[in-house]
This record gives sequence, C-alpha cells and structure tokens, in this order.
Amino acid sequence: MSSRSDTEALSHKHIFLGSAHDENARRTMWVVILTAVMMVGEIIAGTIFGSMALLADGFHMATHAGALAIAAGAYAFAKRHATNPRFSFGTGKVGDLAGFASALVLGLIALGIAVESVIRLLEPTTVAFGQATLVAFLGLAVNIISALLLSGGHHHHEHAYGHHHHHHHEHAYGNHHHNHHEPETRHQDNNLRSAYIHVLADALTSVLAILALIAGRHLDWVWLDPTMGIVGAIVIARWSMSLMRDTAAVLLDTTDPDLEAEIREHVEASGDVQITDLHVWRVGPEAHAAIVSVTGPGAKCADIRLRLTPVHELAHVTIECR
Repeated sequence: MSSRSDTEALSHKHIFLGSAHDENARRTMWVVILTAVMMVGEIIAGTIFGSMALLADGFHMATHAGALAIAAGAYAFAKRHATNPRFSFGTGKVGDLAGFASALVLGLIALGIAVESVIRLLEPTTVAFGQATLVAFLGLAVNIISALLLSGGHHHHEHAYGHHHHHHHEHAYGNHHHNHHEPETRHQDNNLRSAYIHVLADALTSVLAILALIAGRHLDWVWLDPTMGIVGAIVIARWSMSLMRDTAAVLLDTTDPDLEAEIREHVEASGDVQITDLHVWRVGPEAHAAIVSVTGPGAKCADIRLRLTPVHELAHVTIECR
C-alpha cells in the first residue's frame, strides 16, 4: 500500500462532475420553461378538440416538464454538494439517479397513453382535426427547439473531458486526456440524455399526432388517431427501458468489461505482476474509479500508477501491492 500518510491520502477532492455540467444545466432549464408552456396549451387544446393523439402529446409533455425539472434539480444538487464530504465519491452519479427516475416516469406514462388510446379506439370520439393539427404543429416546433438546445450539450459532453484534479499520491489520481477512440457510453451524461430522450419522445408523439390528424381529416380515418397513440406509447416505452437499464447499471456500480481488459493489459503486459483483484465503476459522467490489487516481483504502487496513465477514463484509483 502507499507509504503516504492517511491524512494526505484523504486530502484530495472527489469532484467528478462533467465538463459541461453548468452548460447542460442552463440548457435543461430553458427546455423546462418551453415544455411547461407548451404542455398547458396542448392539454387544453386536446380536451377542447377531442384529440387523443393531441392529449397524449400534451400529457406526455407534462411528464417531460416534471422529468426535466428533476434533471435541472439534479444538476443544481450535484453542483451544490460537489465538495460535501458526506458523499464518499462525490455527486457525479446524481444525474444517473435523476435519469433513472425520469425513465421510470416515462415508462408509466407510456402505459397510461396506451391504455387511454385503446379505450378511444374502442369508443371513438369526435375530433376537431383542423384546430388540433395546428396545435400539434406548434408542439412539434417547441420540441424541435428543445432538441436543438439539448443536442448541442449532448454531443459536446460525450466528447469532452473537464475534470482536472490530478491526485499525485499513490492512492489516487486523475487522467483526463481526450481519446477519440473511447466508447461514448463511458462518458455520456445520463441526466442530459434523459432530458434529450424526453424531448425526442415528445417530438415523436407530435409527429404521430400530426399524421393521425391529417389522415383523419382528409381520409376519415378516425381510428388512426388512437392507433398512433398506441404506436407512440410502444416506442416511448422502449426508450424508457433503455434509459432505465443504462442508469441502473451506473447506480449499481456495474463494471465495464472493456475498461477492465484495458487495465489488465497495461498492468500485466510486462509479465512481472498479476492483478489478483480488480473493481471498476463509474463515479461521474466522465470518470471511473478503480481498486487494483497486484502481486509479483514488480508490484510497486508508484510503478503500477504509471502503467495506468494511458487509461484516460480513470479518475480515482486505489492500488494495493502485495
């Protein structure tokens, strides 16, 4: 183990927020405002004009407003408590917790939309196609604006590294050089991703509503309106499951087999040491932590730390040499 004092080993900070944390928080807040305004308009219009597809879009947008508010709150909480010692590895996973909650809400609402659509399919109601179509187009416009706001941060975040705390003691360190060949999923901000998926889901329901309303008006296909609600619910549920699966994996500290293999390759390449125990988990959108236990004639902590320098994802490493 490191010969440094425990006081020195514990003196470093554990700030593992994403490099675009503040920018993503601002983007998300703007989308919350846009979504809340449009949500009210669509629900009122869908009720007045009797469109299930429009109501589905409005209620779905209502869940987006709540989920996006959770995302915005998560950014604020993570930033406010970033240096709070109560959080052993910082608040980098708060966004994943918010993303999981958003995914759960998204799945429940998809179920609600599907049930209501089936009821409307069995018991058709009168729809004011012209007025409802105009509102649906307005909703789509808001969705597009929101998607553009979030897509910039979404893309930038997955390709940028901003955590610059280098822990020079043998217990932990940070490496954050950019590597264009690393899988994007290792660095994505699941909080921003959840907001982005909510907006995309909203855009999908808007498009489906528009198609259903146009077909209903010109072809008298009244059945298409609730059918599109069902189709939208299925697609949204699939997105929800994907987001829930990925965020749950982070929250449960699941390992990354490729990253583990990369660590083993760098440590054991010379053949003078062997990894006897290895734990790797994500502690933030752009950071992983690892516990590496090694044995062998070359088992020197300082040397092992140098061997791991090219593994750019690692932000906090504990090395045990036997």
